[in-house]
Amino acid sequence: MKIHFIGIGGIGVSALAQYYLQKGHEISGSDLVASEITYFLRKKGIKILIGNKEENINKDFDLVVYSPAVKTDNPEYKKAKELDIKLKSYPEALGDLTKQYFTIAVAGAHGKSTTTAMIALILIKAGYDPTVVVGTKLKEFGDSNFKMGQGKYLVIEACEYDDSFLNYFPKIIVVTNVDKEHLDYFKTFKNVIKEFKNFISKLPKDGFLVANKDDKNLVKISKGKFTTKHYSTIQKESAKLKKTLKIPGRHNISNALAALSVARILNIKDEISFKSLSEYGGSWRRFEIKQGIANGKKIIVISDYGHHPTEILATLKATREKYPNKKIWCVFQPHQYQRTHYLFKDFVKVFRKVPIDNIIITDIYDVAGREEEKISSSVNSENLVKKINEKNIKYMSLNLAEKFIKENIKNGEVLIIMGAGDIYKLADKF
Repeated sequence: MKIHFIGIGGIGVSALAQYYLQKGHEISGSDLVASEITYFLRKKGIKILIGNKEENINKDFDLVVYSPAVKTDNPEYKKAKELDIKLKSYPEALGDLTKQYFTIAVAGAHGKSTTTAMIALILIKAGYDPTVVVGTKLKEFGDSNFKMGQGKYLVIEACEYDDSFLNYFPKIIVVTNVDKEHLDYFKTFKNVIKEFKNFISKLPKDGFLVANKDDKNLVKISKGKFTTKHYSTIQKESAKLKKTLKIPGRHNISNALAALSVARILNIKDEISFKSLSEYGGSWRRFEIKQGIANGKKIIVISDYGHHPTEILATLKATREKYPNKKIWCVFQPHQYQRTHYLFKDFVKVFRKVPIDNIIITDIYDVAGREEEKISSSVNSENLVKKINEKNIKYMSLNLAEKFIKENIKNGEVLIIMGAGDIYKLADKF
C-alpha cells in the first residue's frame, strides 16, 4: 500500500509511520517544519515533505493518515477528500492495530511515556517481544519512539486529547492519574473525568485495569465488570524501588509500581521486572541528564518535557532530591496559550513553592492549530511572572536567558530546561 501521513513529525504519528514502513508499505509524510523526528524518518527511507500542500497528495495513495492537530481546511486533507482517498485520523489508524494484538494502553495526565517505556522494557526482558508505540525516544530502541516486535503484545501510550483513547481496544488499561489537562478541548475537569470513565468502560470482561490508588478521582471511576488492580506509592515495593531506580522522584516510583502491576498480571517474575526497572535510565526529554559547558564552566544539564503545573512541581522536587546541596537553575517555556490561560492560577501556586534557586520563564510556545486568538492576546509569560511575584523568578526571552545563564551560572551547578515546545534546543547549546 501507499500511505501518506499529514503531520508525520508528531511523536505518535511518526511511530505509526515506522510500523507501516516495517510492514513493507511505501510511506511518505509531510509536516509544517523539519525536526529531529523528520530527519530520523528520512534516514529510515520515508519520503518527507516540508509544508502542507495539495500537490503532496495524489490519487495513487491507498490511505492518508492525519494527526489530530490537522484541521479539515488543511490543503492535503481537502485534496485527499476530493480524490476520495481513504482518510483516517492517527487514533483511528492506531485503533485498528489495537484490535490485532493483545494491547496494553497507558493513559493518564502525567507519567504516560515513562510508564509505557517501563512496561515495554520489562516485556522485552521477559522475552515477550512486544510492538511498542511510545511518546518519547528510547535509547533501547535506537533513539526511536517505536519498536516492531514479533510477539502478540502491543504497548501503546493512550492520550486523552480529542478523546483519542476512545478509539483503542485494550485488554489492559493503565491509568496513572487524572488531572486538569487539555482543558482547551475538555473545558471542565468534570468532562475529563467523564471521558476517562468512558475509556475504562471499554475494557472487556476479561480485561484488567491498573489504577493509581493515590488518585481519589480515579478510584471513584475505576469500578466495572473487569478486574481492577490498584497500586499506590505506599506499598512495600516502594522502598525497594526507591533504592534501585536510576530516575529520581516519588512520581517515578508510582510509574514503576504501575509497570510492576502489569508484569504481575502477565505472570512475569518480579526478579525480571525489578532488574529491568533498575536498568532504566530515562528517555528523551524525561529528566534526561547531560554534562554541559557554560562559558568554560562544567555544569549539569537536565532536559525535561514537563509542562503542566503538577509535572513541574514533581520534577523540580525530584531535582532538589537528587541534588540537595547544589544551586539549581530552571528555564521553563510554557506550552500553549490556552493551557497557560486555563491553568494560570495553578502555575502561580506551583512556582511559589518550588524548591529551586533561580527560575527564568520564557515566552509561551505557540502550538499550531490549537490556539484561540482571543486567549493568545490575553495571556503572556510577563504577566505570569508578575503574578508569581517571587524575587528568584524572572521573565526573559530565550536568547537573553541563554546569555544570562552563561554569564552567571557557576561551576558544578545544575540547569534544568523544561517544556514541551522547542525549548529542548536550548539544552543543546550547553
